[in-house]
Amino acid sequence: MTFENIVSGTVAFVRDHGEWAPAIVFGLAFAESFAFISLLVPAWGILVGIGALVGASGLEFWPVWLGAAAGASLGDWVSYLIGFHFKDAATRVWPLSRRPQMVERGHSFFMRWGAWGIFIGRFFGPLRAVVPLIAGIFAMPQFLFQMANIASAMVWAFVLLAPGAFALPFF
Repeated sequence: MTFENIVSGTVAFVRDHGEWAPAIVFGLAFAESFAFISLLVPAWGILVGIGALVGASGLEFWPVWLGAAAGASLGDWVSYLIGFHFKDAATRVWPLSRRPQMVERGHSFFMRWGAWGIFIGRFFGPLRAVVPLIAGIFAMPQFLFQMANIASAMVWAFVLLAPGAFALPFF
């Protein structure tokens, strides 16, 4: 099964069962944002496809957007909590244990940018997987983390879904 088959199958399922769209994008965005799963599940391509489907099929944009933003925010929050609770032990779990350079890059990025790193990191695949975890390990204040987390999740979901949702009706 190829990535293209997964994307087309998921988009077809959403097309046929539109009422499930917010829940499906919630799960995909959570998987894309959760530290350990995000390296295995490249859900952004499916989310872009669902955005195009929203524009082509008449699905309501805002519930789908809210599902994606909530899933992304929760994925990062759980990653932060894992880092906060387990500290360095979280980096010794697969797949991060096999890719220590990701943890190093995420740490450097977080130390340089702080809360802005949470916001910016969401838009870069490998950083998206580790920056919230690193923020938890280094005990970033939770309120500051959540502000950057929620704001970036809302923008990220919009950036992935809106081009297809709003551009296709004009063509």
